[in-house]
Amino acid sequence: MAKKTIPNRSEVPANDKWNLSTLYKTDDDWEQDLKTIDSLTNKFTSFKSHLKDSPESLLQALKAYEELHKTLEKVYCYASLQHTADESDHIAQDREGRAMMAYAKVSAETSFFSPELMAIPDNKINEWCKRIDFKDYKVFIEKALHEKPYTLSEKEERILSLSSEALQTPSNAFSLLENVDLKFENVNDGKKEVELTQSTFSVLIRNEDRAVRKDAYKKFYKTFIEHQNVLASLYAGSINSDVFYSRARGFSSSLEASLYSNKVDKSVYLNLIETVHKNLSVLHRYYSLRKKVLGLKELRHYDVYVPLVKDMITKTSYKQAVELCRNAMSPLGNEYTDTLCNGLLNGWVDRYENKGKRSGAFSSGAYTGYPYILLNYKDDAIRDVFTMAHEGGHSMHSHYSKTNNPFLCYDYTIFEAEVASTFNEELLFQYLLKNAQSKEMKIYLLAMRSDDIIATLHRQTMFAEFELKAHKSVEDGIPLNANLFKKMYRELLEQYFGSEMVFEEESDMEGLRIPHFYNAFYVYKYATGISAALALAKRVTQGGEKERGDYFKFLKSGGSRYPLESLKIAGVDMSSTEPVQDALDTFAKIVEELESNLKI
Repeated sequence: MAKKTIPNRSEVPANDKWNLSTLYKTDDDWEQDLKTIDSLTNKFTSFKSHLKDSPESLLQALKAYEELHKTLEKVYCYASLQHTADESDHIAQDREGRAMMAYAKVSAETSFFSPELMAIPDNKINEWCKRIDFKDYKVFIEKALHEKPYTLSEKEERILSLSSEALQTPSNAFSLLENVDLKFENVNDGKKEVELTQSTFSVLIRNEDRAVRKDAYKKFYKTFIEHQNVLASLYAGSINSDVFYSRARGFSSSLEASLYSNKVDKSVYLNLIETVHKNLSVLHRYYSLRKKVLGLKELRHYDVYVPLVKDMITKTSYKQAVELCRNAMSPLGNEYTDTLCNGLLNGWVDRYENKGKRSGAFSSGAYTGYPYILLNYKDDAIRDVFTMAHEGGHSMHSHYSKTNNPFLCYDYTIFEAEVASTFNEELLFQYLLKNAQSKEMKIYLLAMRSDDIIATLHRQTMFAEFELKAHKSVEDGIPLNANLFKKMYRELLEQYFGSEMVFEEESDMEGLRIPHFYNAFYVYKYATGISAALALAKRVTQGGEKERGDYFKFLKSGGSRYPLESLKIAGVDMSSTEPVQDALDTFAKIVEELESNLKI
């Protein structure tokens, strides 16, 4: 059999690439728009010190702000997408660099806007917002004013703005250390010597040969142990930056500072942790099942990622995957599935791997143009069909958001982002499970779904709890070091994995290698996202027109509401523990079905 070669970008057929002409017809058109950003910035900054003069003055400033940022977003999106399609393309790299520089310059020159807007007396600006010509800007103004209690003077805001780059040093240093400087010993995968990297570790840890998994695990974490004090210092520095920022603005804690903008009460965060704690017995039951299925005398930390059952050998062409998505999403109606599938087949998607293309998948776009999707689709991996459904969910969310909202309030939050994507994954899972042609396929799907829920709900909640404990330690005046981090993380590992798990000395180091921790209190959104998605998928598939209509209200909300409000309209109340409990009940049911089908 001939070895499959990865094509150069220039060799990829046009139909397999995304169509960026909805952003710019040519690179020259992009260059022209980039040049206009300075004049658009000057147009906006001409309103400095005049926002309060009259409603007409503020309105004209808002229009100038909108025009500037709409152009800036479009310029950056085009450059970024070109760069991700081929990171070896120096022209694309230069283009993205110039777009990022433009963003930074605009940010600095427009920093006066928020403090000046907030300086307008509440009674005056509230009266202005009642005018019909402020309709497209009302939500934007209200959300900006929400930040008022924690917004500082213009000079103080400038100091915080100037410090932002310095405060990114721990994150930047960690990224360079983890992705560039750390060197690992090679691992023999049973066939050949494999260079151990962040990427190959995720493959080796899923190897069927336990000796290979153990060797990869030991060698991987050995390197992290050798750098544990530096890693601990970097993460402590990031936490100290978070605490500094929250105290500078007057928040009671860094958790409150993180949640405030989205109007998410800290009870949502704490309820998530508490509810998962109450249901850990089912997770422990799953690990007991895993131990039996794998035929192990003791379950080790390097045994939790190997597939519970062997991969099913299937072939699903790209077009067949699109049709699977059409059929699975049918509960959402023809308008949704026609729009999605037409996009997947005609210009939204960069489909396959090429040399220099970024790995993985994402959905990204601007207010103008398609809601683009990057895939690295492979027809022999059923998981890639789920990736298509997932990213399609993001893009349809973006499609409805921007077609139903003005520019300044179309962008939804990260809190909401994972709902629409995971919702689609759940519909696909249910469709494939219902239509499974063999018991083996059914078991494979159940095993895959259980692992996905653990990774998104249980694991991210454990991460969220670790973040909370680490930040609270600093806020309570307890300095962080490698030993304290490891002790804190070991206790959580033992709590979440239960008595079936035997940990290695190196296992504690996992808590110091998670990049997401450098974006504080982010990971909990994955857990709340899957909880909301599972609840809404159940509500829509078991309901009627009203339930489906409620879900579309959520998709169309964009940034016009705060996330808890838009989800409540969809039919799920994330301020209660019910959605998280329902998701955990769904997991319990899957574990039950696995036990039944595996007869263990």
